[in-house]
Amino acid sequence: MKKTIKKNVRWIILLLAIVLVLLFFAFPEFFGGKISYVRNDEINKKSVQKEKLKTSNFPPLDKVAYDKKMLELANNPPDPIVYETIKTVETDANGKSTTKTTKVPLDPQPVKSHFWPVKAVYPNPGAILPFNRIIAYYGNLYSKKMGVLGEYPEAEMLQRLDVEVKKWEAADPGTPVIPALHYIAVVAQGSAGADGKYRARMPDSEIDKVLKIAEKIDAIVFLDIQVGFSTIQSELPRLEKYLKLPNVHLGMDPEFSMKGDIRPGKVVGTFDAADFNYAADFLAKIVKENNLPPKVLVIHRYTQKMVTNYQNIKPLGEVQIVMHMDGWGGMAKKKGTYRNFIYPEPVQFAGFKLFYKNDVFESGTVLMTPDDLLKLNPRPSYIQYQ
Repeated sequence: MKKTIKKNVRWIILLLAIVLVLLFFAFPEFFGGKISYVRNDEINKKSVQKEKLKTSNFPPLDKVAYDKKMLELANNPPDPIVYETIKTVETDANGKSTTKTTKVPLDPQPVKSHFWPVKAVYPNPGAILPFNRIIAYYGNLYSKKMGVLGEYPEAEMLQRLDVEVKKWEAADPGTPVIPALHYIAVVAQGSAGADGKYRARMPDSEIDKVLKIAEKIDAIVFLDIQVGFSTIQSELPRLEKYLKLPNVHLGMDPEFSMKGDIRPGKVVGTFDAADFNYAADFLAKIVKENNLPPKVLVIHRYTQKMVTNYQNIKPLGEVQIVMHMDGWGGMAKKKGTYRNFIYPEPVQFAGFKLFYKNDVFESGTVLMTPDDLLKLNPRPSYIQYQ
């Protein structure tokens, strides 16, 4: 009899336990389970946000609006009016003839050819450019001397970036601004290193830090490569897992791509169109395989020889290419560099770099403002602060 009672008690306890478990999942608020569900929702929300960045979730490109925006960015000056001279003969009351000449505008006026906008392939749906402007902070978390990204504590750096974003929003309300962190993921250095390549690859833990910082302000991230005596073909594949993320893009710095035997920092390096096309093809493959919106490839430039065979650089539907003016100095010098090396060799989009310190190093110089840059031909779509 006692054994039967004990056996029944065990079954009752087991049944009660099952009922409690079912009640917990059905009515978690009675068991303090709501917080747990909220945390799961936070994780799911991030996954949903990333899924929204898939190409299939964007409407088809409005080509008419695209062409209109590209023409706006070109910012070409008005074409001068072309006149033709017309001669007429008039006779006065005494029979004396006089010839008069007048100038009248040609009708129709001839169309002047401009370098910008560039005729290139239309981008895939979800492209950042030209409908947005990217405002980036540049640097490396290990160094306070390589740019504002590593110069200031995180909170202060983000606050400063927000100030610049708001300046651009006020200067050009018709172009939404996307904040960005441009992180040097492969850094050229003065020492050879273990493999003699004169470059240091940043550990994944540092790249992860930048991604977490960017997430706080919904910013995109650029991973910049300074190859030293290595090559883009050797360095780019290592970053593939990051480039598979929809918010991660690429930067290439020809200044530190060394072709002779002089170490980085002593002479200005160079990349060829073949190097940029390799990178673009690499990015395009990632975009296609992961159903992503187009990537942005930023190329730094401030001399002629830094980029060779520019006319062979091929923008793709999956990759938008920005030729970025990387020179420093006073306003006149920077405008000259832009006019001499960006304007006459167009690829697709233009960028412009501002140095908080080097641009105002000389007495009497001031940092260029958004209004100053919006007067340029073409208007830059990518602005970087160092």
